[in-house]
Amino acid sequence: MSESDAAAAERSQVATAPLSAITLNVNDQVRRLEVDPRTSLLDALREHLRLGGTKKGCDHGQCGACTVLINGRRVNSCLSLAVMHEDDEIVTIEGLGDPEGLHPMQRAFVERDGFQCGYCTPGQICSAVGMLTEVEAGWPSHATADVAAPQVALTGDEIRERMSGNICRCAAYPNIVAAIRDVAEGDPQ
Repeated sequence: MSESDAAAAERSQVATAPLSAITLNVNDQVRRLEVDPRTSLLDALREHLRLGGTKKGCDHGQCGACTVLINGRRVNSCLSLAVMHEDDEIVTIEGLGDPEGLHPMQRAFVERDGFQCGYCTPGQICSAVGMLTEVEAGWPSHATADVAAPQVALTGDEIRERMSGNICRCAAYPNIVAAIRDVAEGDPQ
């Protein structure tokens, strides 16, 4: 047996993890899957459930393109394992709205032209929805001027700080901030 044949035989004998049967609640639909327990939530959504709205950007939690809402909180799905979310309510961009009934944040992004190439947009929108929930709960950020105030003032700096985990390579940031402000202020435009 040659050295390359021996290496190939060794690689084929590497133990694979047994598949885990999981049930995920995604966009108000219960979905059953069998996945490698090391499968990220992002890969489960995109590859197993064919929900392509959630994007794979950096795959290291640095760009925010994969942001989804889990129990109302924003999460980088590339950094989370699918098996961790059996009892959670997962919402992707597909679950926020549809072309006939856009979520207010989706509508604001369209009206304010809060996207250019659109690759980061699903993550930006999910993050913005989660961020407004954090503001409503009174959670301060690094930009919050008065952390003891009963209500966080949603300034441009506050929005930019809270959205800093979501990168837009096209630099549509002023329009993204305007869209978020419109929704926060209840301004339909």
